[in-house]
Amino acid sequence: MKTVLSIAGSDPSGGAGIQADLKTLTVHGVFGMTAVTALTAQNTTGVQGVLETPPDFLARQLDAVFTDIFPDAVKVGMVASAALIDVIAERLRHYGARRVVVDPVMISTSGSRLLREDAIEALRDRLFPCADLLTPNIPEAEALTGLAARTWEERLRAAEALSCACGCAVLLKGGHARDDADDLLFADGEALRLPGARVDNPNTHGTGCTLSSAIAANLANGWHLADAVRRAKSFVAGALDAGLDLGAGSGPLNHTYAMQSPFAGEAPGQPS
Repeated sequence: MKTVLSIAGSDPSGGAGIQADLKTLTVHGVFGMTAVTALTAQNTTGVQGVLETPPDFLARQLDAVFTDIFPDAVKVGMVASAALIDVIAERLRHYGARRVVVDPVMISTSGSRLLREDAIEALRDRLFPCADLLTPNIPEAEALTGLAARTWEERLRAAEALSCACGCAVLLKGGHARDDADDLLFADGEALRLPGARVDNPNTHGTGCTLSSAIAANLANGWHLADAVRRAKSFVAGALDAGLDLGAGSGPLNHTYAMQSPFAGEAPGQPS
């Protein structure tokens, strides 16, 4: 069984963060592990509080994983501060981590800010160079590059600029676009348009976490990058189309989660 490490925050409501990652990794047939960057008090309606993990203790979590069960892929999600980013980048380089997918989480789906302003530079300069793939949405790509990314041409320029600056592939997610919901994968100097249909479903809590961890699982299982991304997109679209609604409660319980992977047990055509 392949192994994937999720470095991310905890979501007590179970729809995002390491909880969503572990569910996604499990249904993709890989063994999931975690290093927790923060405890959050959040649900589908917003984030009420964040308690960051001390940097030295995050380093101890990473050491515990890498020195015992070396991950075949790594997914990095919510990292709120420059100090934590520094620890992750240093440990990833130290252990020679491979197949690293970084989801630059800045703002939650509900609109809550999850990244300090002074941490953006640390992301660009220290963590992104450790990545094989970045998965920003349109607002995140704009914040990271200072470029508009609304039209397809603008997204292409932003993805290319980010890829060139960081030396890795970029999946610029198109969910915030006005004209279409297509994603853009920019890798090795080439752009690939990945069509996406909008699904009429309010249950979108954890979509970014689910997508990035699904990509990491696919990479760990041996799929080449473009195929890993396509399969992850299909998985998330299927979860949205399934329309899971947990029902009872005073607020909207909007989780993106599919109980069974449509790809369970399927082997890749070619290993990466």
